[in-house]
Amino acid sequence: MRWPAIALASLLAGACVASPPPVPSAPSAPSCHTASVTVSFDFEGASASRCVVEGERSFAILVAPEHAPPINPSAWYAFRYDATPGADVSFTLRYLDAKHRYRPKRQTGDVWQLIDADVVEDGSLARFTVPAGSAVVAGQELFGSERYDRTMDRLSASAHVQRLELGRSHDDRPIEGLEIGDPAAPYLVVLLGRAHPPEVTGALAMEAFLDRLVELVDEGTIDPERFRFLAVPMLNPDGVARGHWRANLGGTDLNRDWGKFDQPETRAVKAWLDRQTPVTRPVAMIDFHSTQRDVFYTIPRDLSTVPAGFTERWLELIGDSVPEFSINIAPGHSNGSGVAKNWFYETWGVPAVTFEIGDQTDRRLIAKVGRRSADAFAKALEEATLPTPQ
Repeated sequence: MRWPAIALASLLAGACVASPPPVPSAPSAPSCHTASVTVSFDFEGASASRCVVEGERSFAILVAPEHAPPINPSAWYAFRYDATPGADVSFTLRYLDAKHRYRPKRQTGDVWQLIDADVVEDGSLARFTVPAGSAVVAGQELFGSERYDRTMDRLSASAHVQRLELGRSHDDRPIEGLEIGDPAAPYLVVLLGRAHPPEVTGALAMEAFLDRLVELVDEGTIDPERFRFLAVPMLNPDGVARGHWRANLGGTDLNRDWGKFDQPETRAVKAWLDRQTPVTRPVAMIDFHSTQRDVFYTIPRDLSTVPAGFTERWLELIGDSVPEFSINIAPGHSNGSGVAKNWFYETWGVPAVTFEIGDQTDRRLIAKVGRRSADAFAKALEEATLPTPQ
């Protein structure tokens, strides 16, 4: 399959993202090289892939998961190439127990550009060429610790925001959160992100949502003495740094660990929540993710929530404010599944949503949806009938 050039250009229009990748903070996969080209995995977010030399300017990248199957096939890849002047460099992505999901993108300077790729019918191979020079190629834009650090620094400059360290990961990375609002506020909203490392579009939506949320608190649209928020933008810092498909360093899908709390990342959030009760009661939860399409996974309407009808009203308001964005709703609930959405509902009976942004959704639309979703959330909170504070 060859992606039309005009479609590729529109997808990432305006997508200027962070500067060159940071120095490695996890063991990197071995590089490979010829006399004219070097391929390496020496930066944060690089995949633990294997590189095979197939010619002087031709390479194969074996895209394999961080642990043995079964694993959700979010086949992530990210590598750097350095090529002397001359002919284009060709790459073949070969997938182990997965199919091609993420269109390749090339970072030059601060700009990411989509690469035209040929994908075989069964999705097991993808081939493309890149020009000589030096660049990073990845399945999605790199969104790592440096960008999170800048975002959290910017937001914590507000008088209503406190930056927290909730715990440490297996790799001793901080599991950080933002507490937005008065610690004595009676109602709590929990916002989670990046349980799954490749899900960058969800991270983009959450970043825009948080930017607008703090503005709403600062301007008084959301009363910080009534509502507080715990935001954990990067729940899986080890997986993000190491270029994992799905799991943390404990080989666990963190969105199957709620209720078990076998992993330090989910335990850290649970411990913080335990310290808040009974002073603050959760009233809603949003978990930001990415998948092949824009979709909201919700609690079914025949299961009562407190506040009642909140999710439906919130999604209605988003649809009204961003008519070009499709509000696709997929209700469902399974007790004891370990999914954050389900655990928050089972524990507190609150409206809980997995907010999924499509892998290929236009980045400008994502930013708009993120901000408008925060506006809609504030309006839905204002209208909601909340339980009497303890």
